[in-house]
Amino acid sequence: VKQKKRHMGDTKHFCPVSLKEHFVLHPGLQEHAAKYKENIYYFSTSEYRDKFLKNPEEYVAHNEPIQAPPLRVCLLGTHGAGKTTCARRIADKLGIFHIQFEEYLQELILPKTRKKVGPQFDEEDDNKMPILLEELEDFSQTQTETEKSKQEEVLTDEEEAIKANLVDSKELPPELLDNIVPDWWKKEPFRSTGFILDGFPRTVDEARYLSERGLCPDVAVYIQVEDSDILDRLFPPRLKKWKDKRQKKKEYKMKLKDLKAKMRV
Repeated sequence: VKQKKRHMGDTKHFCPVSLKEHFVLHPGLQEHAAKYKENIYYFSTSEYRDKFLKNPEEYVAHNEPIQAPPLRVCLLGTHGAGKTTCARRIADKLGIFHIQFEEYLQELILPKTRKKVGPQFDEEDDNKMPILLEELEDFSQTQTETEKSKQEEVLTDEEEAIKANLVDSKELPPELLDNIVPDWWKKEPFRSTGFILDGFPRTVDEARYLSERGLCPDVAVYIQVEDSDILDRLFPPRLKKWKDKRQKKKEYKMKLKDLKAKMRV
């Protein structure tokens, strides 16, 4: 038996209320369907269906088709897979924003920490070099000022959570993510331009967070790279950095030796 063809609404199987209010293509469900002017509309929730039926003219097309939201991409992969390089090229080609998630977190706490935090940045501060003769006079004064500035810069609970995430990979609470992530979907200029989100979500809980908040990317791309390729990419520059650091320590030791000799004289 040939079934009668369904006439879908302007947004097809996507929820028109989610599109109008949140600019998100959220798939509708058959159990939350409604008919208006011989067309069938699907809704993501029963509340949105009721909202549509109260004022349907607000959510349907009139003189021109309803505008679809811009492209939103989540780019995932292990550290060193080349996410940021690919994301920059894609963003330039498509004319959308590139958001590097961890870099964005760094910028939120940088005014107080005054330096980037995390395992890859802590290495630079290890084994600090001895103070040379020309620095001895102002050392005590500088140290006091540094201690005062450190005492003044107290991190808030949110900033502490961001720091713990960057240093120890601790989960960010949903309340904190609510202050960061939804803006990329709902506020300008991201809302009308689109973006490629580099490095988020990183865990199952973060993916579940996006689903629960209705923040659906149009595309999620996972870059899979062999471990040997990542090693070939990351190891040479880190080895060079380690050699430069070792050479600098050697030079400092020589200067310190000369300084001690002068002090003995």
